[in-house]
Amino acid sequence: MKKVLFSALLVAGLGVLLSSCTKYKDQRKAVSGFAKVYCDESFKNILEQEIQIFQYQYPQSDVMARYMSESAALDSLLNDNVDLIITQKDLTQDQKRYLASKNRAYRSRMIAVDAVALIVNKNCDIDELSMQELSDLMTGKYRTWGKIVPTKMRNDSIRLLFDGNASGVIHYAKEKFLKGKDFTFPVYSAKSSEEVFQLVEKNRNAIGFVGVSWIADDMGESQKTDEERFKQLNKSEQETEPSAIDFTDRVKVLRVREMDKVEGVKPYQAYIADGSYPLFRKIYAIDAAPPGTPAHQFYVFLTGVIGQKIILQTGIMPGAEPVRIVDVSN
Repeated sequence: MKKVLFSALLVAGLGVLLSSCTKYKDQRKAVSGFAKVYCDESFKNILEQEIQIFQYQYPQSDVMARYMSESAALDSLLNDNVDLIITQKDLTQDQKRYLASKNRAYRSRMIAVDAVALIVNKNCDIDELSMQELSDLMTGKYRTWGKIVPTKMRNDSIRLLFDGNASGVIHYAKEKFLKGKDFTFPVYSAKSSEEVFQLVEKNRNAIGFVGVSWIADDMGESQKTDEERFKQLNKSEQETEPSAIDFTDRVKVLRVREMDKVEGVKPYQAYIADGSYPLFRKIYAIDAAPPGTPAHQFYVFLTGVIGQKIILQTGIMPGAEPVRIVDVSN
């Protein structure tokens, strides 16, 4: 059995990492107050962990997250209802000009490279789909499984499940396969990624589309106390062991194959990093908060070493920090 292990590789020039908890004691009073951030629901699993560690580091701070469609988050930023958003789209030139016309300074940075995972019922006998087969699914060319791939479910209708009718995942699917147009047949919109899991677990003919962090099993990292995680995250690169990432056993995660490849791959970090897994997307943090405010400090945290290490532990690729990939075989 082959496993792929990962650890954060710190950028040269960052200097020495904060290597002791003593050094952090003074910093824990440096940020105080209330901040809010609007975020696409598919990124919720990651953002909650970021907030948890940020608030442990800065106990006088309070970050409130609201989860919504990416278009609603962008509208809220432009209308000055929020200063920090997480979305899979960067600002357009028109949006940048609009903020400038309002004298609102902003900063934007890619914080992660996420991927869309395909999940099916554990009793489903399908293990892999090609990009062409996915295109046939998305365009509605075929509406039964037997028309797509050889399967015992050949007469079963295909049930596509997304985490909301305005989520980043469904927008990604439309742009990737439909040139941004709407589906020509009914698709099923769950209320959350967790509900997608529940529906897939109950329906053999369903295929769910979720962000990779929702299927990642971090091998117990998230079960540690805040203090334990904080100490681990603040270790230097030399002290940090590579993190093993596996997938949940609640559902089956499908391999996806490019048309010019012999075999498909699952959305492991190494295959997201080298582009072998084709369904990847960029995640941006966009900040228009004044410097020194809690919202701006949270943006700095997200884009810094600790925030990027948290992202690495959730099964996706950090966007601001390079990654060391180590192959080991058992």
